[in-house]
Amino acid sequence: MAVRATVVRFPENQEMLESCGLPWGVTVSPFATRDENGNPPAYGSAGHLLPRCENCWAYYNTYCEQEQWAWTCALCGTLNGLTSEAIARYSLPQSCPETMSSFIDLELPLEETEEMQPRPVYVAAVDLSSSEEFLELTKSALLAALEALGPGSLFGLATFSHKLGLYEVQGPIPLVKNVFIPPDSDSSLPIELEDVMPLSSFLAPLDTCKDRIASALETLRPTTSWERSTAAGQGLDGVLLGGRGFGVAMEALLNYLGSEYGNTYALARIFAFLSGPPDYGAGQLDTRRYGEQYASKGEDADRALLPEQTPFYKDMAAVAVQSGVCVDIFAVTNEYTDLASLKFLSIESGGSLFLYSNTDNSTLPQDMYRMLSRPYAFNCVLRVRASSEFRVGHSYGHFFPDPQYENVQHIICCDSFATYAYDFEFTGFSRHTSELPMLQIAFQYTVVVPPEELSDSSSTSSSRNKHSLKRRLRIRTLQFGTARNFNEIYDSVDPEVVLSILVHKVILASLEQGVREGRMLLHDWLVILTAQYNDVCKIVQFDHKGPTTVNIDVSFSQCPQLQPLPRLVFALLRNPLLRFHEEGVHPDYRIYLQCLFSALDPSSLHRAVYPMLTSFATPDKQAFPRHSLSRAALITSGSPIFFLDAFTTLIVFYSSTADPTLPFPPPQDCLLRNTINKLKQEQSITPKLMFIRGGQDDATVFENYLIEEQDVEGSGFTSVMGFVSFLEEINHSVLEYMK
Repeated sequence: MAVRATVVRFPENQEMLESCGLPWGVTVSPFATRDENGNPPAYGSAGHLLPRCENCWAYYNTYCEQEQWAWTCALCGTLNGLTSEAIARYSLPQSCPETMSSFIDLELPLEETEEMQPRPVYVAAVDLSSSEEFLELTKSALLAALEALGPGSLFGLATFSHKLGLYEVQGPIPLVKNVFIPPDSDSSLPIELEDVMPLSSFLAPLDTCKDRIASALETLRPTTSWERSTAAGQGLDGVLLGGRGFGVAMEALLNYLGSEYGNTYALARIFAFLSGPPDYGAGQLDTRRYGEQYASKGEDADRALLPEQTPFYKDMAAVAVQSGVCVDIFAVTNEYTDLASLKFLSIESGGSLFLYSNTDNSTLPQDMYRMLSRPYAFNCVLRVRASSEFRVGHSYGHFFPDPQYENVQHIICCDSFATYAYDFEFTGFSRHTSELPMLQIAFQYTVVVPPEELSDSSSTSSSRNKHSLKRRLRIRTLQFGTARNFNEIYDSVDPEVVLSILVHKVILASLEQGVREGRMLLHDWLVILTAQYNDVCKIVQFDHKGPTTVNIDVSFSQCPQLQPLPRLVFALLRNPLLRFHEEGVHPDYRIYLQCLFSALDPSSLHRAVYPMLTSFATPDKQAFPRHSLSRAALITSGSPIFFLDAFTTLIVFYSSTADPTLPFPPPQDCLLRNTINKLKQEQSITPKLMFIRGGQDDATVFENYLIEEQDVEGSGFTSVMGFVSFLEEINHSVLEYMK
């Protein structure tokens, strides 16, 4: 469990928080195997016996004061009695993880409903209202998935268009049974899928049927234009529908699987492959809202295209959660698909949303393999508790908020990369101010443990293939220092975590009020921070008319920890996440970035917003570890090779003046290649790798990342040029603010 705070030294009071100008919060990656310093948790058992505070329900931890018969809660100060069982347990404290470490992972007993032998269930739902290229890519992705899935898994193959197809692959020849989807926008399937094919026939054991599943994939063919035109009726306002009945198909599959939740499986995952917008039957989306109608209606496209147009898929996400089904959506299309409506089905069910603009250079097969190869937890509950002088204000991330309990989030599926954010607000002091602020994060989760290889040769194969569930409780308790002055706050800033909190805030503002509002929020925040910093550090002198100097320190020269922030804000304003619709940002790509950025850990988000540019003297020798994103940096460094890590894209660029004897592309066993391979392994998604030779290849893709000398178009404030002019504009805004 990795936890990072915007400031390591917390503000002492509300006045100090408001005066410093910084957001106050943390990011949490609960299923990370180690903490932010690389330390693993202390493991143990009997998590249900861990003492809890009678007042705030915090768990006993190393910061609690313990007497012979009682203990004092480190979060609220309440004195709690110890049971005779706990007293005996703590008579040998060296055997108890909670007395040895503030980061623990304890086994919990399973409830009766969880005591079963589950088998992981995976279902692929493939769009046949598509092209041959789309299906070839999808087949490659599913073949990669079959290699990544562990033994004992159950796999089902379904297709959808104007009909829903279920494949039976356990026999010698793959069979498909189809049921037609009603074209009406408010109708479900006329028959239950269990009556079409028993679920036990649909879900095939991967151990014995992998080759048959692969054979079934080879039979997938796109629906013909004749089939589509025959099946698709007249749609809204006489528009011919294309026959992609995604909504009805997903609804039916969720009900199909949900009937066996807690019996056949503890968690099921549906991989939904889409080649375009749902345009047939229930859940169809009107994609005409993206186009020239805004010009005639005078609507703000940046505001109108961000909210969902129907609650259909958000309501379906609730059904998925109740059914224990996680949905991953893979959209391979460059046409408007309205991901703003579809996204809820994936992110609220614990799944992921992937967008690929074409099939030619798609990393879909690699992403599938990577996603399924890493461990994940499910049926998770995340709870953040704070000491009594402050509390959680807002929580951000892909989770399902508990309808009853405050600051409790349900996460259906969670891997080690999944990250959530919280910001804090003061509630007043109820304890002595000399006591340090505390934070405790509790993460209760379940994992499927594959069967151990038994040494007893007489063990039957059926027993070897049985999976088991493990319920665990992971707890992290942290104590933070308090700042005696503003310098201590500024010196303890983590700019990457500040960026994470800002990104969550501007995404929320964009969804509620539009992109323009999100941009203004970000711009105004930097202006206020700069003004507050200049004020508290006594850089600006005042008289009765206002500031007496125009020399505002907009680069935070007196505080190294704050210096990255202007560049990060500048880059975020340049990012498609906050660019305007008229600048050519596709609305689906913006939604994809919202979903991606709101789940990234701070370091990954930093690279996605402001890529890291490194230079090399040779493929085996690094020259400079970091450059600014400017052409000037390329020229002044004199290095022949540059490596840019933009998280989703990796670019190796050879300058036009590079020695022609340098090997291009870099050889596989060199330092640069090892750096690239290491980054690929550590990331949650597969980045695209590009090699560009300056003066010979088109370098536009690389040059587009050199943002510091480019325009900041459409800022809504003034027409400015590059990063230097951006700082000048911030300087002017700060003077206006401080008058």
